[in-house]
Amino acid sequence: MEWLTHSQTGFQQAARYLLGMRLALIGLLLVAVAVAEAVISLAHRAEALILCLLYGIFATLCWLWFTRKPPHSPISVSVGLAADLALIGGWLFLTGGYTNPLVSLLLLPIAVAIILVPLRQSIILALVGIGVYTALVIWQTPITHEHHEANLAQLHLAGMWVTFAMTAAILLLVVGALAQRLRLQQEQLSSIRETRLRDEQIIALGLSAAAVAHRLGTPLNTMTLLVGEVRSAFPDPDLAEDLSLMEQQLAICSKHLQQLSRAAVQAKTAQTEALPVQEWVERLRESATLLWPAAPIEWSEKFPESKVAVDATLDQAILNLLANALTASPSWVAVSVRNAVQGHVELVVEDHGDGLEDAFQNSPGEQIVGSENGMGVGLFLTNATIQRLGGTLKARVDQHGTTMIIDLPEARFAGLDTGSNQ
Repeated sequence: MEWLTHSQTGFQQAARYLLGMRLALIGLLLVAVAVAEAVISLAHRAEALILCLLYGIFATLCWLWFTRKPPHSPISVSVGLAADLALIGGWLFLTGGYTNPLVSLLLLPIAVAIILVPLRQSIILALVGIGVYTALVIWQTPITHEHHEANLAQLHLAGMWVTFAMTAAILLLVVGALAQRLRLQQEQLSSIRETRLRDEQIIALGLSAAAVAHRLGTPLNTMTLLVGEVRSAFPDPDLAEDLSLMEQQLAICSKHLQQLSRAAVQAKTAQTEALPVQEWVERLRESATLLWPAAPIEWSEKFPESKVAVDATLDQAILNLLANALTASPSWVAVSVRNAVQGHVELVVEDHGDGLEDAFQNSPGEQIVGSENGMGVGLFLTNATIQRLGGTLKARVDQHGTTMIIDLPEARFAGLDTGSNQ
């Protein structure tokens, strides 16, 4: 778990766990001294209590150091854990040495070191722990100057049970919590990798779209000039009407290419704007009317009193959903907006079609799906755009049709740059 000790934030996180472990150890050592003194007379009671006090001061100073001015190297954590071993070993030396049932507490700093510091330093700390235990075996001190064989045996057995229970509890609370953070970080890294791969796909698709838009500009301009020349060469009223329609269609194509260029610039600079929901939906309605003048789209007249952070890419994502809905249900499509959970707004697109049912076998928009016109990539890009702005895309398919729900955070909860791009 090297991530905890390779940054100052990691040291601050580790300090809390280390302080909890040390305070638990100090409490156990003090209780052990009190219980032992009630049964027998300790030979070094005062020294053991003073050592517990020094251990408490050490734990507090380490916590203050790591939280207020964290170091930059895991060596500091290793040195602190080595000091833990020395202090615990010193207390054991004053209370019976290796015959003390609490001698297993030497394993706790080693267990924490395995998680907090690199492998090489963990090995060194394990050797330090073995050295401390060996020293206790070689230089043994009596726990009492009196003879209480029965009391010592009973105290040893009770101490073994307490040691086991306390060690298990500390390992569960400290080591278990650290392991849980490690698993959470691994999940976050996995999610980041998947998002990065998806973004790379989106970038590749965006570059391809930009290249196609650039190449289409010249043919559209050429066709516009040819329409003007045909109009001049053949002044036929019937032909003029068709030529006017062609000019309108060419103008619409040119406008779409300009919108694509603007969307590319906004996506590159990550610009968003905070708009009232009503103003944003009216902008969507205007764009949809230009694209599909005769489309049977029912727009709700009720809007939440809130703002959302949007950009041109989000508008295009919603228009992609409308295009899919109109393809699947040419006779009826409805768009409405409503308040969701606190701080969220939902835009709902409903239709009577079932053309997207296969796309929702997993999560909608998580992968590119096939479609009759070869544009199955649209749903994938739509979902990616909505997720980029902090929203989610949900879908429901039943016997009545398909319902797409775009859940977006309000502008004050979005955490996005809401600088105006107008």
